[in-house]
Amino acid sequence: MENPETTSSPIDNNRILQAESISNAAVANISRLRKKQPSVQELVSGILSGNKTALSRAITLIESTNQTHLEKANEIIAQCLSHANKSIRIGVTGVPGVGKSTFIEAFGKYLTSLGKKVAVLAVDPSSSISNGSILGDKTRMEELVKDENAYIRPSSSGDTLGGVARKTREAIILCEACGFDTIIIETVGVGQSETAVHSMVDFFLLLKLSGAGDELQGIKRGIMEMADLIVINKADGDNIEKARLAKTEFGRALHLFPARTSGWQPKVSTCSAITHEGIAEVWKTIEQYLDITKTSGFFNLNRNEQSTYWLTETINEQLKANFYSSEDITGLLDASKKAILENEMSPFVAAQILLNRYFNGND
Repeated sequence: MENPETTSSPIDNNRILQAESISNAAVANISRLRKKQPSVQELVSGILSGNKTALSRAITLIESTNQTHLEKANEIIAQCLSHANKSIRIGVTGVPGVGKSTFIEAFGKYLTSLGKKVAVLAVDPSSSISNGSILGDKTRMEELVKDENAYIRPSSSGDTLGGVARKTREAIILCEACGFDTIIIETVGVGQSETAVHSMVDFFLLLKLSGAGDELQGIKRGIMEMADLIVINKADGDNIEKARLAKTEFGRALHLFPARTSGWQPKVSTCSAITHEGIAEVWKTIEQYLDITKTSGFFNLNRNEQSTYWLTETINEQLKANFYSSEDITGLLDASKKAILENEMSPFVAAQILLNRYFNGND
């Protein structure tokens, strides 16, 4: 007698075979799609025609650590360079909780209503836990992400801020070549990322909150000195009067800073990203800045200085990465650290020995 648990009907067998056939076909199709990577020319053509998918795939190549991908990315950038540099690059920073994403969404929607094409990029050092981007901009800017004239791209994960910033700057070039005339660079908060963003934008906007207790401290003075515009956000409801007071206090503080070589006097304004009050005024201020700096020649001078800055920064970043990944250096570095801790050698002599070994192959 047949065991019912091991006996299958013809119908069951047909279903199993059909399921296996569908599964195999799906796997084969996925494999075929993965193997078919667009060529450099296909991606460049797509970018120049305004295709966001091509743009995203090209930025993914920039973010890759695969050498083949990087070579491909460099070719794409080279072909896109002559179509770039036709945008206004705006940096937006502020402490967590100040409402950066809400502000950027309201500001971005306002710009697209004027016929602008807006790209939002994030400079965000990766999470040490998930090794991914901390920011979830695509989920937080629900309206802007659906706008045909907008593009949002969180930064990739990366071991160093310099690496993330370099990738962001290259992404700017591709976004400009794709037809985006307004590039917004968002930073994760207050820190080194602000300096990196300041060195790749034309206009630097600092978001603040009223009543946070830092009106006269010049919180993070260096960041205030970089700001071309301070915007007191969340100026709505019970906060309106507090925001006006904060505007006055920050305005007084800004006048204590040295005059800018750009000829621009930084301003302070208030806005509400929720009610959209003051959003149009922010754009008007940026337009005033562009008129002044382009007329004086500072705009182009600043762009040129930024390009040379990133040349040297990239060299420094690459040399540092190569040095610490050198097998010849790794063992000697550990021995040098031990010698320093045991007072057998000074840090400066140890450093010179390591550099001699790296550059000359001897100690």
